[in-house]
Amino acid sequence: MSANEVVIVGGGPAGISTAIFLAHRRPALADRIVVLEKERYPRDKFCAGGLGERADRALSAIGVRVDVPSVPVNGVSAAFQIGEIALREGSIGRVVRRVEFDRALALAARARGVRIVEGARVTAASTSPRGALVESSAGTFAGRAVVGADGVGSVVRRALGLPFGRLRAQAVEVDTEPVAGDRSRDLLHFEMRDRSFPGYLWDFPTVVDGRELVCRGAYVLHEGALGVGSGAGPAPDAERVLRGRLAALGLDPDRYRRKRFAERGLDRAAAIARPAALLVGEAAGIDPMLGEGIAQAVAYGALAGEYLAEKLEAGDLRFDDWDRRVERSLLGIDIRFRRRVMRAFYGAPRERVERYLLDEPSFLRFGMRHFAGRPQPAPDALRAAATGVLVVGRIGIERLLASLPPRAAAHL
Repeated sequence: MSANEVVIVGGGPAGISTAIFLAHRRPALADRIVVLEKERYPRDKFCAGGLGERADRALSAIGVRVDVPSVPVNGVSAAFQIGEIALREGSIGRVVRRVEFDRALALAARARGVRIVEGARVTAASTSPRGALVESSAGTFAGRAVVGADGVGSVVRRALGLPFGRLRAQAVEVDTEPVAGDRSRDLLHFEMRDRSFPGYLWDFPTVVDGRELVCRGAYVLHEGALGVGSGAGPAPDAERVLRGRLAALGLDPDRYRRKRFAERGLDRAAAIARPAALLVGEAAGIDPMLGEGIAQAVAYGALAGEYLAEKLEAGDLRFDDWDRRVERSLLGIDIRFRRRVMRAFYGAPRERVERYLLDEPSFLRFGMRHFAGRPQPAPDALRAAATGVLVVGRIGIERLLASLPPRAAAHL
């Protein structure tokens, strides 16, 4: 049995970022942080690969640069039933491949002394007054605390009896050659013309083995998630939605490898911690509106690294305020905001929402600057807030902006 300070289950961006930021805060603990990854790097993870520059900024702030093949992104385009918009804000992020990004991030953690055990499929996890115990195919690992960073189907979440929540989505993606009509390769494109289901289609530029391709996918929210739904019965299968989109583009759906995955939104009603155990990333829940994962995973890691450093130093492993720490962070405020926008966008006022998004681009510009982690000019922030009040009614954007903690205010 191996004894450690912290056992992290899951070697994706959330788990590895937690290890890196904790090691940065408490360098003396680095060799007593262990990450258990069920696969072996490089291993593929199904993901559209959109990475907001704010994640790179957070990592760069502690001296970590993840240098992998990527496509620079300068803006966003979105197509609605009533029109289309395309905006650029300079460099706001990039598109990466998880097979390359995750491996490079893991190498950065190892360079800081973090132990990563590959091929360690976790089968059980438990906590007691003495700490945490994690059983895996690579052995049993004991620690003062366990972090569940093991995705939507989190073994840690299930083992601790934590509820899974209602905010779930299914997604499916393929990598295809470009076609006539594709948007510029410096844009992330969101296709939202089909109102028959709560969700969207995407076209993201990507690079696979040096080839310029397009990652195309469908994201479909589960019917009934926080009242979301078209009211026309169960949401369609994401693969069926994507096949229709590919056919409309003149692409044969059967030519491409289809990659299915699920995503989970952060549900305020579902706890994400127990004594000596906490959840991060998709194990806890991310943005349910668009399912943005990588940058939010890194944000979870930064928050959890700081939190664990404090709690381990104080000897307080109750973790009874982790839910509140997430809720009050910029990450939590962002997710809460998107959750409310989701209810408005996929609800009755959808056409009104679309009209405002087309007529008042400050709202989307605000979102792109946040994606980039870039300071917001005060006039633009106020204009976006005013637009948001009109768009989503009683969402309370003024309260959202007023509630930002001092560190978050720097981005406005």
